[in-house]
Amino acid sequence: MNRVPGAACPGPRARGRLPRAGCDDGGVTDWAGRAWPETAEALMRSRFEAFRDGDADWLLASWHPSTRPAVLDLTQNPRWRGLQIVDTVAGTATDDTGIVEFRATYLHQRELQVLHERSRFVREEGRWYYLDAVDTVL
Repeated sequence: MNRVPGAACPGPRARGRLPRAGCDDGGVTDWAGRAWPETAEALMRSRFEAFRDGDADWLLASWHPSTRPAVLDLTQNPRWRGLQIVDTVAGTATDDTGIVEFRATYLHQRELQVLHERSRFVREEGRWYYLDAVDTVL
């Protein structure tokens, strides 16, 4: 496998990840023993789980290099409760771009809140990556 330029390469002991050939500092071949998500929606679901579980390694690895932050601090991460997919545009296993609209519920100061967002995804070298948020409503 070729290294995705700028991809996060967590060490081989990172949760659920195996070293990837061509990644000199570890890498990601799969996530928790499963293949990389094949659709934008599947990637969105895996990223919600990563936010819920505080898995910054997976969030960075699945974030497109052109928009990925250098670090991701989840110490103030709210308690994520649920995810509802509202709509998808493209984002199938044969597409190169996709949009996933979702509502994610979380607890903030003991009150249930909703994050409503339309996220853009791009597929490169057969892998889906989160690109950015098109619209966000808190």
